[in-house]
Amino acid sequence: MQLTERTRQSIGPTVAQALAEDVGDGDLTAALIDADAVTGATIFTREPVIVAGQSWVDEVFAQLDERIIIDWYVGDGQSADPDDVICKLVGPARALLTGERTALNFLQTLSGVATVTAAFVKAIAGTGATILDTRKTLPGLRLAQKYAVTCGGGKNHRIGLFDAVLIKENHIKSAGDIATALQKAGAFGDEILVEIEVEDHDGLIAALDAGAQRILLDNFSLDELRRAVETNASYGYVAAELEASGNITLETARAVAETGVTYLSTGALTKNVRAVDLSMLFRID
Repeated sequence: MQLTERTRQSIGPTVAQALAEDVGDGDLTAALIDADAVTGATIFTREPVIVAGQSWVDEVFAQLDERIIIDWYVGDGQSADPDDVICKLVGPARALLTGERTALNFLQTLSGVATVTAAFVKAIAGTGATILDTRKTLPGLRLAQKYAVTCGGGKNHRIGLFDAVLIKENHIKSAGDIATALQKAGAFGDEILVEIEVEDHDGLIAALDAGAQRILLDNFSLDELRRAVETNASYGYVAAELEASGNITLETARAVAETGVTYLSTGALTKNVRAVDLSMLFRID
């Protein structure tokens, strides 16, 4: 999987902060181990997973001791079954012990995001729709979690408030109406994605009449989504891309996708993530 440059640059500081909160002034327990001791360790999974987070694990141990060598058996975006070895490590025992929890925290959290994303992608397979993430991410881990979404086969919505325009209800009220809001957003030019959220069919028509290129259908029922898709299609070559959002779950995703919308966005990929069950087993000689 490919890391964006922004994500790549974020890894070092993110890992440094994670290590600082765990290690503080030093690992008291690891100090009981002989400073010259070298050992090996294996990270394996206890459940089916899609792996994500290799670069964060590499960075954890690189910051602790560059002598640590890691061999990856399952890379980002690849699947692993229970008891499969994800990677093996060898190096100074103190550093391996110190980095164990931080490395696992990154790997199990990001693999959790990738795994649930893959489940959503599988659920809507064949419909032509695409699964998107949202800004509902864990503080400090947005870029990491959005990368994990791509490992699971999903796509990224906007990264933050700086790289796309999403006009919501309060923005529309402040601007005056849908047409005015979209007109003002046009000043950003074609390089910036402009999307507008609507809450009913009348809002959809107003957005289409104003030339919206992408419309978020907020909490539409299945019947309302079908009607929206039909109305949108009637606009022909000026029709918009339609995104369904709001309370989309793994159980409802396929039905939503089958209405004909282009995208499904859900915070469930990153907000409600459950860390997968990984373990790090040390070799005792």
